[in-house]
This record gives sequence, structure tokens and C-alpha cells, in this order.
Amino acid sequence: MIDLRSDTLSKPPAEMLAAMAAAEIGDEQYREDPTTNELQRRMAELLGHEAALFVPTATMANQIALRAQTTPGSTLVAEERTHTIVFEAGGPAIHSGLMVRALRGEAGRLTPEQIEEEPDLGRGGIVVIENTHRSSGGRIWPLDEFRAAVEATHDKGAILHLDGARLFNASVGAGLPPSAWAGLADSVTICFSKGLACPTGAILAGSAEMIDRAWESKFLFGGALRQSGVLAAAALYALDHQVERLADDHARAQRLDPEAETNFATIENRPGLKEQLRERGLLVGDLRPGWLRAVTYLDITDADADEAAAILSEVHAHA
Repeated sequence: MIDLRSDTLSKPPAEMLAAMAAAEIGDEQYREDPTTNELQRRMAELLGHEAALFVPTATMANQIALRAQTTPGSTLVAEERTHTIVFEAGGPAIHSGLMVRALRGEAGRLTPEQIEEEPDLGRGGIVVIENTHRSSGGRIWPLDEFRAAVEATHDKGAILHLDGARLFNASVGAGLPPSAWAGLADSVTICFSKGLACPTGAILAGSAEMIDRAWESKFLFGGALRQSGVLAAAALYALDHQVERLADDHARAQRLDPEAETNFATIENRPGLKEQLRERGLLVGDLRPGWLRAVTYLDITDADADEAAAILSEVHAHA
């Protein structure tokens, strides 16, 4: 069975597991875990920010970012299929008391005009941008459009948070450093358990003042980790060994969908299609209404991609 439901299915390679086993560790709550501290220092520098905080998941990082930078009763603006408002269990309202404005975008992107025209967006509010954008098929925000959205947000007196769960895919796909986008945002989240193949872990980066506030929410959400260097070591290994190889995932996705920008191949859905593909040995996931996704990652080979492409072609031929 070729499983292309999600890159969250990626498994840590043996070398990553060895790095985890050999990690130098301490108590993270006392800020004494050296491996975690090194990851936070390195990620802040890589993303163009003053400080960073290691947490268990990207969803937790996003929700901490909202709570640390907004005022209850204010507005969150995002494209209507953004992860933060679709897949995070009502977190913006529950944790931060935010009113959500979900706007229809093109390829997962909002225009500066849409942001400027939001009457309730202002100080205490936030705009969330996702790059790559999951539900549009792993699409990359063009840097000039991203910069314009940031400027429009700041003109409204609001904060812009970048959900960069797959920002390294955007970086590799566009040939730009991750700081090109992250350094423009007020805060940014990175996930290590997708294309970077770590077992878990995420980073929130921003100003030193914001990260100090974020610690409070980390404890509130149950994110204290003690000897977290075991997990941080996996992320450090990924930074050294798993980033450039994302280009291989992108190339394999393009074998399935020539228009793939990163590691998502999009498949137009029809009744029974997922079951037909499963019967032929191919698992795919849901993308958005009317569309499925096939996602490549570390454990998917060229042969897997070619076989998956053949299965898709066969099923479409007999539709």
C-alpha cells in the first residue's frame, strides 16, 4: 500500500533516532536543556527574529501566538480554509476570545484590499497567513504579495502571524530563505513533524517580549516538556539533513500533478474515488470540498511515485 494521505506519516530515519538518543538534556522549565536552547537560538536566527520557543505541536504554537499578541473581543482575519480556523477546534475563540472573519481567497491568499476593507480589524486583532497553504494544495505565497499583506495589516494597527508549518517547503520551492517571509511577520510557526520527518515538535518565533509572554501560554496549554532535548535533537538533525531533500518530495509530487508547487498533488474528487484508489493500493487524503490530496514525504520513493501515478491514470481511464 502506498500511503499518500499526509506528510505527517513521515517517520524519523535511523540517524535522527540516534541523534535523539545521544542528546544532551536538562530541565526545560528551568531553561536548562542545552539542546532545546540551541534549537531555539538557531531557529530565531534562521527565521529573522529575536527569540523562539519550542513546543510539542504547530497547533499549540499557533494558539500561543494568538493568545500572546491579541486582545479578547478583537478580530482574527484569515482565508476561509486556513488551518488555524478550520482544523484547530475553535481555538481562537476558546483560548483568545477572538471573533473570526473567514474570507474567500485565491489560491489560499488574501489581497491587501481585503485586509484594508475589514472594518473590525485593528489594534488587538490579528491576520493569519498560511505558507504553504494546505487547503489550496501546498501553494506558495509569492513574496511580493506576502509583503503587501503584511503592510496592509500593520496599516490597520493589527498583528500578522505566519503559520509556516510547511515554510521550509515554500523556501525550497521558491529558492528563498525562510526568513524572507518569516522576517516580515510579527510571529511565525514552524512544524517539524511533516516534511522534516521528526516525531513531533514545533517552533514559535517572534520578538523577545512576545516569546516571554508565550511562556505563560505554553504552561497554560500543558506544553512544558522537561527533558525536551530528546525531541529538539531531532529538529536539529532535520535542519542539517532534511531541508534540501524536500526538493525530492516536490519532484515526486510533480510526477502525480505537473502543477504541484511543493509536495501536494491535487486530485479532483468524485463519488467513490478514494475507495477505488484504495482497492488498487493507493491511499490519498482530503484536501477541501471537491478535491483530494496525494502528499509526498521522506518515506515515498521514486518508484512509489511512479506507481501512484500509474494507479491514478488507470482509475481515471476507467472513470
